[in-house]
This record gives sequence, C-alpha cells and structure tokens, in this order.
Amino acid sequence: MNVRPSTLARLEALRRGDLAGARELRLPGITAFPDEIFGLADTLELLDLGGGTLTDLPADLGRLHRLKALFCSGNRFERLPPVLGDCAALSQVGFRGMAIREVAEEALPPQLRWLTLTDNRIEALPDALGRRPKLQKLMLAGNRLRTLPASLAGAPNLELLRLSANTLDALPTWITALPRLAWLSWSGNPFEGGIDRGNAAAIPWSHLEPGDLLGEGASGRVHRAFWREGGTGPSRPVALKLFKGTMTSDGIPDHEMAACLLAGAHPHLTGALGRVTDHPENAQGLVMPLLPPDWGVLAGPPSLESCSRDVYDPGLRLAPAAALHLARGVAAAASHLHGRALLHGDLYAHNILWDGAVGEAVLSDFGAASMLPAGDAGRALQRLDVRAWGLLLGELLDRCDAPGAAALRALEEACVQPDPAARPLMAEVVETLHRLAPAAA
Repeated sequence: MNVRPSTLARLEALRRGDLAGARELRLPGITAFPDEIFGLADTLELLDLGGGTLTDLPADLGRLHRLKALFCSGNRFERLPPVLGDCAALSQVGFRGMAIREVAEEALPPQLRWLTLTDNRIEALPDALGRRPKLQKLMLAGNRLRTLPASLAGAPNLELLRLSANTLDALPTWITALPRLAWLSWSGNPFEGGIDRGNAAAIPWSHLEPGDLLGEGASGRVHRAFWREGGTGPSRPVALKLFKGTMTSDGIPDHEMAACLLAGAHPHLTGALGRVTDHPENAQGLVMPLLPPDWGVLAGPPSLESCSRDVYDPGLRLAPAAALHLARGVAAAASHLHGRALLHGDLYAHNILWDGAVGEAVLSDFGAASMLPAGDAGRALQRLDVRAWGLLLGELLDRCDAPGAAALRALEEACVQPDPAARPLMAEVVETLHRLAPAAA
C-alpha cells in the first residue's frame, strides 16, 4: 500500500515534534503504528488510523491516558485489540469494514460510550458489553451474530442499536423494554423475512437524464434529473437516488430501497415514483419527487461529542406554530409507516427536510427501516419511533421563542418516559396533536 502524501507529511511533522500539544491526529493509510504518537500522550484525545494495513496495536496503548476516540476502520484486524481496555478515557471506538471475528471482554474500555463494529465477521459478543454503563450507541450491522449478550438488557443508556444484516433468529424480548432505546434497525436477519417491494413502477434508465449532484449519504448519491414518462413527450424534474450497494452503518442499501417503495405515497414522506431499471452499470436507483430548491435539512447529524443527538444551527429559532406544524407532519408520516408495518428506525432531525419557515417538512432516509411483526410485538417496537419523535419534539420546543402550551411538553414527556409500554402509539400522538393544534397555534 502506498501511503498518501498528506499522511507522510503529517508523519514527518510528528517526528520533528511540530505536532506537540495536538489533541487530534489523523494518519490514514499507515502500515505501522508510529511510536512518536506516545509523545502526545498528555494531550491526544482523538486518533484516526483508518484505511491502513494494521493488524494490531501496541501493548502499551494505555499510555495514551487522555485518548477519548480511536478509529481504525478499514485495516486488517482479526480481533478487537485487547489493549483498548487499558485506555482509561476511551469512549468512542470505530473498527468497521475488516475481518474481525473476536471481541474479548478485556477489549472493552471502561468508559465505552459508542462502539462501531459494522461489516465484520463477529459471531458473538462478550457478556461484559452490557456492563459498560455509559454505552449509548452500538453499531453491529453486517456481522454474523446469532444472539446478543443477555447483559445488554440492563444497559440503562443504550439509545441507538444497529443489528441489520446479521444471522439473528429473533429479536430478544428485552429490547423493547430498554428505557432509552429510540433508534433500532434489524432488517436482513432471517427472522424478518425480507421487505416486499410492492408494485413499484419500473423506470428505464433511458428515460432519465441525470444532472447535478444534490447530496450524498452513506447509502447513495442524489442527483437532480429529468424523467420522460413513457420515454416520449415532455420531461419533468425529479430527484434520482443511485445506491452504492455497500454495507452502511444502518444496513444494506437494497433494503432501504425496498422500504422506501413499500412506504408508498404520503405528503410528509420523500416518497418514490419508481425504481430504476437497465442501469448501464447495474446500479440500483429510485426516482423521487424533487423538493423545492430552498428546502434543507432541519439539523446536522450527531457529532463525536453529542454521540446520539443531532447538531442544530445555534441560531435556529422557530415560531410555535411552525414547530407544531413540523412535528405534526413527521408524526403523521411515522404513523403512516407503522400502518404499513414499517419502523423508520432513524427518526432524527437530520433526516427531515423542511422549508425553513412555516414548518412544511418530509421525513427521509429509510436506511434503518425494518418490517414490523404483527400484534403486541409490533406495537412495542413502534414505541421506539415514538420515543425518537418525542425527543425531536423537545428539540423543536427548545428552539421556540415562546415554547407554547404546557400540553405539548406533557406530550413530549409521555413519549420519552422510561417505561416504553406506557408511551402512546404514534396514531394516538397524531390525534393528540390535532386536538392541541388550535391552542398551540
């Protein structure tokens, strides 16, 4: 492997002592762990060694006593290094896209908060995982897990759990009892049985004219495009999402496309007009309605510091009526999905596109969507989306100059309460919002 020039320049700076006092260090593509990193032990908090050929880490890694975040994705590890457990301050660990099979108890740092092991070969996890009280975010999609440690049933702060594309025969019953869990995905496991794509229209690639890139996410790229329906006549502007076809932290892009198609049409969902066929490179894609050009995302995704909470523009202020309108639209979209036996699984402000003014909005991104079982089990899982929506409502109310009626705060509390079984269903949330609309506006 050829180490990129920018990394070589940074290595030279490290060896000369030019980086003394650095809190962050990124050395992508390295072939060996540089001992000079230990010279930053009194300041270094983030270390990124992704994309190299490393197979292990130094036995004395614990000397980096201030290290909080370590990212080694894309290397050649076959086990999660046990020395991670010696790092007293380490809370964020990212080892994705490798051949990791073994995760030992001693590899789990005592302050572990965010663990990403996406796209490896892990068949089992140590019971000690559930005894990391700060564990908040656990990314396990794309492994070979057959079961989960029973100790996770006692994880008091676990909020986000990604289990897609494993070999689970069932979801543990304790998952829906976790007091803070709000974002869950499990598509692509044997027990789910797959997602029916429905009768989506097939749109030949020859009927599309791709244009400028509008945005890019983990699962694909979205372009402005023109679609000639039937291949003749005038064209209409649309959005074209082409999937990358690789494992994401949420799951498999093919499942995302299937869920988007199954979701059907709703005024507060991005929706899909049809699926792309006959792409010259066999890429999968969706044709979607094109949103107004002045619409944007409600917030940015979680940061390393916020972990499971979105990052809003500090200057964002909402009129109470706009906040209510937005919250009600997203609740209606989620209720529609539940009626279609779909859990969104990623109900976040960073997956909401809005007009920036009156609160018109659509919920997007089905990367974490999963098929809901029938009956009580399905209703219990629906209440995870309810908690996520309750957190969103609180974030919106916090950004209102006049926070509005106490009834909205009461609804927020009902949706996020630690007893999941006591939360309302999303259809009940929608009904409550309709009753509150006159007073809150």
